[in-house]
Formats: sequence, C-alpha cells, structure tokens
Amino acid sequence: MNANTAFTLVIGLPLLGTPIIYLLGRLWARQNGSSSAANPARWLAVLILVATGVFTYFAGVGATADYTGISHDFGGLTLTMDGLGLFLAVTVLALGILVTLFSAQYMQGEVGEEKFYALLTAMIGAIIGLGCATDLFNLWLWFEVMAVTSYFLVAFYRDQKASLEAGWKYLVQSATGSTLVMLGIALAFAATGSLRFDELRLAAASADPLLLAAGALFIIGFGVKTALVPLHTWLPDAHSQAPSGISAMLSGIVIEAGLVAMLRSLGILYATSQVWGYLLLGFGALNLLVGNLMALRQTQVKRLLAYSSLSHVGYMLIGFGMAFTFAMPNGAIGGFFHLFNHALMKGLAFLAAGALLYALYIAKGHHGPLVLDDLNGASKRYPLTAFCFSLAVLALGGLPPLAGFMSKWQIFVSGFETGNTVAILLVIFAALNSVLSLGYYAPIVNRLYRGQPSQTVQEGAKISPWMAAPMVILALAIVLLGVWPSLLTNLTSRAALGLFMLMGG
Repeated sequence: MNANTAFTLVIGLPLLGTPIIYLLGRLWARQNGSSSAANPARWLAVLILVATGVFTYFAGVGATADYTGISHDFGGLTLTMDGLGLFLAVTVLALGILVTLFSAQYMQGEVGEEKFYALLTAMIGAIIGLGCATDLFNLWLWFEVMAVTSYFLVAFYRDQKASLEAGWKYLVQSATGSTLVMLGIALAFAATGSLRFDELRLAAASADPLLLAAGALFIIGFGVKTALVPLHTWLPDAHSQAPSGISAMLSGIVIEAGLVAMLRSLGILYATSQVWGYLLLGFGALNLLVGNLMALRQTQVKRLLAYSSLSHVGYMLIGFGMAFTFAMPNGAIGGFFHLFNHALMKGLAFLAAGALLYALYIAKGHHGPLVLDDLNGASKRYPLTAFCFSLAVLALGGLPPLAGFMSKWQIFVSGFETGNTVAILLVIFAALNSVLSLGYYAPIVNRLYRGQPSQTVQEGAKISPWMAAPMVILALAIVLLGVWPSLLTNLTSRAALGLFMLMGG
C-alpha cells in the first residue's frame, strides 16, 4: 500500500468512524434497549482501531524510509509522521485497542455505551493527529479535541455526584491550561509572525523575550494535562471516577500525550535558553517525590495508581531533561522507552483493578470504589487477575527483569553518562524513589496472595475472557520488553531523533 494513502487513512479513519459508531450504536439501543448485550458500537470501534493500526504499519514503513518522515497536505493542513509521531501512534493504538476489548464486557448495558466507544475512538484519533502536527495552532487544536473527548469520558457516570465533580474539576483546570497555551501561541506569533515549527526553530536563535514567555506558558499550560506538580490536583479524582478503561487511557497515554505536546513546543524554542532542560529536571524530581508520598497514603486502589503516575511522569521528565540540558540521546531514548512501558504497565494495573472492581461491585449494580482491603486473598478466587495485577505493580516498582526496570535503567545510565555531579545526584534520588515506591506496590501483592478472601471476594462475579485477554497480552508484553528491550529500540531511537531534529540537532 502507498504510504501517503495509508497515512491519510490513519488520520481520517478514527475521526470519520466516530459518528458512525455513535449513530449505529444509538439506533441499535433505541430499537433493542440500552441493556442489549449485542450493541455493535463496541465491535465497530475495535474494527476501526485495528484497521487504523494496520494502516499505521504501512505509513510507518514510509515514515522510517528517511529521517524527516512522511508528510501529507490535507487541504492546506500539513501533517508529518516522523519518528515521534509514529511512536505516539503505535503507543496509543496498542493500548487503545486492548482497552476497547476490555470495555466490551465492562461497559455492557451502561446507558450511553455507544457514546463511550465513539468518544474513545475520537480521543485516540486526536492523539495520533497531535503527534503529527507541524505547527503550534494545529498542535493546540488536536490537543483540545483530545481534551474535550476525555472530559466527557471522565464524567461518563453522570448520575454519580463524585463522577460529575471529577469531570468538572478536570474541565476547569484543563481549560485554564489550554487558555495559557493559546496565550503562548499568540506570543510566539507576535515574535516571529509564524506558527510553523521549522520557522519558529530558526527564529528561536534570537532569544526574543516573547519566545521565553511563550515557552513558560507552554510548560504551565501543557503541564496541567501532563500532571506536573503542583498542577496535578485534577488527576486523582479523574482517574478514580472514570470507567477503568478510561483510567488506563488517562494514565497510560493522555498525560503522556500532553508531555509530547510540551516537548514539541519546547523543542522548537530550545535555542532561546538552556533553562528548559533544568525546568524539566526540576519538575521531574518534584513529581517523583510528591507522587510517591501521596500514593503511600491512599486506601483506594485507583487513587493510589493515579498518584503513582505522577512519579512515573517524573522519570520521563528526568530522561527528557537530560536530553535538553546535556544533549544526551540516551536520555530521550530512555524517556520514550519509559513512556511506552508506562502505558503498558499502568494500563495493565488499571485494567486488573477494573476487572476486580467489576467482579466485586459493578456486576452487582454498585459503583463504589475498590479499596485495598478488597484485595485481601483475591488470588484464591481470581488467580489470573491477581497475577497480572502483581506483575504490573512490580514492573512499575522497577523489579528486574521486567520492562519498568529496563527503561528506568536507561534513564539512569544517561544521567551517569553526563559526568555532571548534579545529574548523578538526581539519578541517585530517582533510584531511591524507585525503592520507595515498593512501599505501596509490594503491599498490594501481599494482600492479593495472603489472608483469606473476604465475603465480598467470595461472592464476586466471574471475570469475562474479553476482560482477561487484554490483561494477558499486556502482561506478556511487559515480560518480553523486560527480557528483550531491544525490540523497541528502533521505535524509541527514531522518536528521540524526531525530538532532536525539532531542537535543531
């Protein structure tokens, strides 16, 4: 297949498929009732996302043929799938397809099920577009489409007060961040008269004060979505109140998409100042410490996992900070490797927690939170889910030879390679935080395998194979990338190359 045609389908198929998913599902629900177990919206969403994945492969062949990637003009809008765009597309599709399969049983019979799948597909399409943007305005536009769809998905259980409150908090804070990004874009345009990445990169050498102010606004604005501390306060509520599949997407890819948008915008302003790298390193250290300390205090499983995402964003920021501050390619490669691994690990953790939440509560018509005490002895009733959950949290904690250890190690090595005392101390700090995280990950494993199952666990519903299959696939991927990390080297190296090209390297 022609690479340009494949690229067009990668961009267009999810967005064009979204209204079809909704309309077909809505018509079915009207004729058969919302509790129908055969709503075609879910399977149409799976089909569209799988087809998009196939076309991404063919587009990726063209994108990797040279260093600049593959570009296409969509009626005056130029999009380019370079190494960074390809990396983000592969990551979001890999997790998105598995989340959609998982949700087939989890969301069955929910009012507005067709809306769930339509919004999920649109969000995935927007993230792919975000990764391929070539100017600041369209980067912001794709970012907003992703944000709007995620608002509705966070507040999907609209009859629950906590869900609406989480959605409202998420909306207000994200909208504030988006406004600041728009102000940054306006300043960049005022300084240069252009919004194109290539032209802004050339103009950045002048170190115009307006561009410095624009960069600061980009960090704050995109930092809200990336959950930089102290801009993270929306995250624990949104992740805990959303459907579990959406929790996996929010933690596994949406906050990372915000990070990619930040890297894109800061990359073109790299020449204005060296402060950007130091800011990334500083926020990385802050995220590591605050995320771990807050996670230690949690009693609700999904809130614990949400706070742990703060610390993992910290590892990524340290890797990218090494790239910006010391021009270390291994820092960027390690950052992208950890981004991908985090999508797998946190996706599996949220899906496993969601499977237990479904079996213990949702299947009985109750949407209460899953607390740590609910995990006691759960392995005796749900051995596969308990094993997958244990594997996910141990990988997140950096236990070798799982995937999380390998990507953390690569980030740590990049810090030592700088030979800089501050960078080495920061790596040691990050390593100690990785050990600290076992203080809340290890007790989860302990609870799953020790003690007698509670009455709630003993009376829990069965977990569908449609929910189990995505968990098994993610578990296998975590082990495989831990044992054989070079499988992802080509993808992460090209993503790092795309970032350095933005920086003018």
